[in-house]
Amino acid sequence: MTHSPLETDPRFWILSEALASYATGAGDPSPTDPGCLQAAVAVVVRATPSLELLLIKRARSERDPWSGHMALPGGRRDPTDESLRTTAVRETLEETGVDLAGTGVPLGRLDELKPGSVRLPMLTIAPFVWGVPAQTEARVASTEVDAVHWVALDTLRHPETHDDVHIALPGGVRTFPCYRVVDEIVWGLTYRILRQFLERFPDTTLRAP
Repeated sequence: MTHSPLETDPRFWILSEALASYATGAGDPSPTDPGCLQAAVAVVVRATPSLELLLIKRARSERDPWSGHMALPGGRRDPTDESLRTTAVRETLEETGVDLAGTGVPLGRLDELKPGSVRLPMLTIAPFVWGVPAQTEARVASTEVDAVHWVALDTLRHPETHDDVHIALPGGVRTFPCYRVVDEIVWGLTYRILRQFLERFPDTTLRAP
């Protein structure tokens, strides 16, 4: 019999409990403004010894407001998606080939966020957290994705990974907190989601069984 990572890895029990007690549960957030679009992303945690998160680098495109950015797999809700969690599952499969419906375990979700800039689309983003087995592989499965990376939680927690980045915006240069990983900069919405995730999840010193 094949067991899910939630059944075999105590760290996923800890994460599931942390998310449940935190607040939001695994379902969709409450309806938002009618004029506000909805999107969802997947925080995919792989059950390797140090635990790893799946990040993508978006391909450069004039139509994408997050062109070239480091991000979590996900996207806007399709009219055929029965829920935002369905959106996260579908987009993760389309972008990275990771089948959360087949091999993943839903662990909960984080608070939804909105872009902080009026230049970006008016939408809310719901982050859903999933656990996947250690052998899970990801690949570039869409023209919208330039690269995929697994990043250890220990790396994200390390003080040397934390930095600031200076971004040139129409109103002038602004400074934002960021993570520096795999020779890339993670900032903005993705940084905010990862920071929220790390705040909710206790230290990962517990090793895999």
